Amino acid sequence: MATNTQTAGTLRQDTINPTARNALIVLGLAVAIAAPFVLYPVFLMKLLCFALFACAFNLLIGYVGLLSFGHAAFFGGAAYVTAHAAKVWGLTPELAILLGVASATLMGLVFGFIAIRRQGIYFAMVTLALSQMVFFVALQAPFTGGEDGIQAVPRGHLLGLIDLYVPLNMYYFVLAVFLFGFALIWRTVESPFGQVLKAIRENEARAVSLGYKVDRYKLMAFVMSAALAGLAGGTKALVFQLASLTDVQWQMSGEVVLMTLLGGMGTLFGPVVGAALVVTLQNYLAGTQLPVTVVTGAIFVVCVLLFRRGIVGEALRLMGAKRN
Repeated sequence: MATNTQTAGTLRQDTINPTARNALIVLGLAVAIAAPFVLYPVFLMKLLCFALFACAFNLLIGYVGLLSFGHAAFFGGAAYVTAHAAKVWGLTPELAILLGVASATLMGLVFGFIAIRRQGIYFAMVTLALSQMVFFVALQAPFTGGEDGIQAVPRGHLLGLIDLYVPLNMYYFVLAVFLFGFALIWRTVESPFGQVLKAIRENEARAVSLGYKVDRYKLMAFVMSAALAGLAGGTKALVFQLASLTDVQWQMSGEVVLMTLLGGMGTLFGPVVGAALVVTLQNYLAGTQLPVTVVTGAIFVVCVLLFRRGIVGEALRLMGAKRN
């Protein structure tokens, strides 16, 4: 949703102390490398895929101010293309994922070209409508398997050498994909291009008056966000060896919104924390009698009331207050 001012719930990324940020990154890398020896690798891979998905979505809403309700189309669409390419065409995993990313990029270009002509709730509704079209295509198209989806997707051998059926090999491959996507987002946000995106988020009219072609910048950010969401979706299809309608349903778009807001919109690490919280809750509650959606919704309401900037956003605000 295009806005002229930063929402109350968003904390600017430039308030993060560089030294503290670098220390957190080193600590996070150490934890990520050691994690599969302590926790279930498939759970960790799911977390990384959704963390990348949330980071891709945050690039759009947190740094451009555009709220999309259609990101499931890129996530799920790439999952279907990757699964089909790996299972039916026999492509290697890296080529199958690249094909999925290419399809998400193309969809992002088409969707973005149509959607950025509108602002506010109209932009959000256009993205939702386009996403629902992708859902119905996935439901009816013969190559998607309909309600059964594409099952038993082969993981194959990375570069023809590394067996991805070995859990540790697959985990470190997913970790590498996540780190690549996260680094790309970080570099984008810190670049002159990212500064223009923030200027558009803060005051679009002023950006126009300064001579920036706002629609072009918004389209580029939309396409990049779609491509990274596709990267997450394609990787997820190989992790679970499955592409299903769940990946393209509107609920998936809502879930990534939830992850981003819980963690902290407009912060680099917020979506990662939000994704970790939601995925952990889903994994834990699946083995209980408690309704997953109700509990998750209740936690979301509490966080919105108590942590308006999200978990990471509030933590950064408190640290900044102590420094002052």
